[in-house]
Amino acid sequence: MRIEPHSFAFTVLLGALAAVPYSGIDINLPALAATGATLGASASDVGLTMSAFMLSLATAPLIYGPVSDRLGRKPVLAFGLALFIAASISCALATSLPLLLVCRFFQGIGAAATATTFAIIRDLFDGDAARGKIANVMVAVNVATVIAPTAGAALLAAAGWRSIYAAQTAIGAMLLVVVMFRFAETATIAPSARLIPSAVTDSYRRVLTHPVSLPFILVGAAGGATVFAYVTGASLFFVGAVGLSPAQYGLIFSACSASVMAGAFVDGQLGRRGISSSHMLATGLTLSSAASVALLAMTSAGWMPTALVVVLLMAVALGFGLSVPNVMSATMQHLPDIAGAVSAAAGSVQLIAGAVSSGLVAARFDGRTALSMTAVMAASSLLALGLYLLVARPADRRLQSRAIDSGTAIRSPTGS
Repeated sequence: MRIEPHSFAFTVLLGALAAVPYSGIDINLPALAATGATLGASASDVGLTMSAFMLSLATAPLIYGPVSDRLGRKPVLAFGLALFIAASISCALATSLPLLLVCRFFQGIGAAATATTFAIIRDLFDGDAARGKIANVMVAVNVATVIAPTAGAALLAAAGWRSIYAAQTAIGAMLLVVVMFRFAETATIAPSARLIPSAVTDSYRRVLTHPVSLPFILVGAAGGATVFAYVTGASLFFVGAVGLSPAQYGLIFSACSASVMAGAFVDGQLGRRGISSSHMLATGLTLSSAASVALLAMTSAGWMPTALVVVLLMAVALGFGLSVPNVMSATMQHLPDIAGAVSAAAGSVQLIAGAVSSGLVAARFDGRTALSMTAVMAASSLLALGLYLLVARPADRRLQSRAIDSGTAIRSPTGS
């Protein structure tokens, strides 16, 4: 019996699939030192396993996207989950750091197949319905980011670091069974569709030259860069400069993740009540920008009370949660036939922007202040707001106006 797309079970499935990459990141963080002790490596060297996982996670969707547009979402998901399972087993059995690095790279390739989740939403839903589903998926992902570190620590204490990879194997296996037997193909595949290099190239050409999709991809990338700057800089500042314990920082991180969840949940609820996507997107981006600029001003003044800093970081996260469902919906709205390629391009560009912002924060951290974090956050959030107000929203309106004039009006996800 197939899971119905409008059911709660289907939303749970989408959320679980989208959370797979995070089961390969956050759940492993508590085990770096223990893994190094077993394999004869330092915790910092074991940290390279995160880099290997993230590298494949950022690049593999560029292949999966066009493939899923031409062969379907289901075979891509099945292949990726099977590879994730095999790589997780290999990670659990690894006897050296080089071998673990290779296994983690392939584990990331497998996990990257779940990036098709947003394309699945675009296959089945439009407008506010798509926005609501994306918001629900974001809630599930952030639940995973809150739970994963604690779950990893519990598994580490109970059965050692290898049990974490065993848990990932079990997660992948359960999802693979559901995908194979309860999930129906969602992509509409043209009989003439062929998976050839020129077709893949043409898909990405269309994405990167589209007058609406490309600006929204850039808005999402700038917004993502804001969050990556926080993720990197908050740990450096609170633990390295303020002197909070890792457990205290963990509470701050969880509070910010809960704020993202709250933003996504509120956006979904307001969307059902007729509040336009355009309004919520502008509100979310403005909130993130205002809070980031306030943090930069406080840093420049040398006045950084911990409680207020945490509140403002939560405001940034709340704004991110309010805006991302709307950005993703608008990004994919106008190219439904290549939603996989659009989703892949958006995800990869966002990860690249995040890597750049994280690198800047880490490289410019002075060991005493949050200046590198707040400066990058302010610049990124203002860039996201400016791109939306000056480029993306006007382009969306122009395209909608032309569609109305030609008698083929498209319902704009931003309500323009």
